Amino acid sequence: MALPSSARLTIDLDALAHNYAVLRAQAPGAEAAPVVKGDGYGLGASPIGRRLWAEGARSFFVARLTEGEALRAALGPDRPAVIYVLDGMTSGTAPRLLAADLTPSLTSVPQIEAAGSFASGLGRPLAVALHIDTGMNRQGITPDQAVALAQSRDRLANLEVGLVMSHLGSAPEPQSPRNARQLERFAAVRKLFPDARASLAASAGVFLGEDYRFEMVRPGVSLYGGGPEERPDPRLKAVATLEAPILDIRNIEAGETVGYGDRRVVDRPTRVAVVAAGYADGLVRAAKAAGHGWYAGAPRPFLIVTMDLILVEIGDTPAGLGDMVELMGPNAHIDDLAAAAGTVAHECLVRLSPRAQRVYLGQV
Repeated sequence: MALPSSARLTIDLDALAHNYAVLRAQAPGAEAAPVVKGDGYGLGASPIGRRLWAEGARSFFVARLTEGEALRAALGPDRPAVIYVLDGMTSGTAPRLLAADLTPSLTSVPQIEAAGSFASGLGRPLAVALHIDTGMNRQGITPDQAVALAQSRDRLANLEVGLVMSHLGSAPEPQSPRNARQLERFAAVRKLFPDARASLAASAGVFLGEDYRFEMVRPGVSLYGGGPEERPDPRLKAVATLEAPILDIRNIEAGETVGYGDRRVVDRPTRVAVVAAGYADGLVRAAKAAGHGWYAGAPRPFLIVTMDLILVEIGDTPAGLGDMVELMGPNAHIDDLAAAAGTVAHECLVRLSPRAQRVYLGQV
């Protein structure tokens, strides 16, 4: 019997549905509109979008026009979702946004003016969202610009503003005063557009309390298993499980160097498994310092992460060639991997490469 020789990425759509239900229950009365940008955080926006539609999702958020077009095609005519494009209406995209029935989230005064000019030739209002910058200083019109728009409604005459939204910069830190400042600014702007729905909270914001939820929440990383405070949360299940087989088992003497360069020297006799995965499969190389996998019921420290191979310390645990080591999943939690690599769960997910064999569990 041939032994497995490559990594396997299992995407559990039932776990995704569980997480979506948890997030919806956390925000009763608000629509939960999944964020599926970055190809569903690296896990496949098409199967994820179809499963979330089956779970009741009727609005989705993507970043790019091309992502919106792909999601519209994947959902098909029988799933008429509202798909918001966070880039808004960038130069030359208006006809394609219209053709795919995508709703731009307008992020600047020039975008608003371009959208209004385009809509003037349609004979009907163009559905849009307005993105307000309440303190991230990354995307959106300022509160002062929002006031000026509200006072000159002719500038919005051809636009149907169905949603006013913003984004929290410090939501994973519930005690940060920045959250309250952004909420106050957003609440003030929201009053300027009383006919529009409002959305401020993404994954972490959903858990900040009722005041942050408004009429719509936009869960992202927590849909896929990332904790709202960037640490494992028992309410959420791992959606992505990355495993790879043991190719070899080696004994390394104390004082020997492992991997490239001279920096990683073992200080005692060490037994390791050579595992068939690396940063070409999407693992972050920086996780070699403090990351761990899971094997035979226990965490197993990484010694090195290279392009195609990881050395995992296994001690005297019985091990066999072809045995699978969990590198990310319910036991090797994505938030722990992210912390070991000095990054966030979002990056660990979107880095996952197509080289690993993909297996979807649950109804698509």
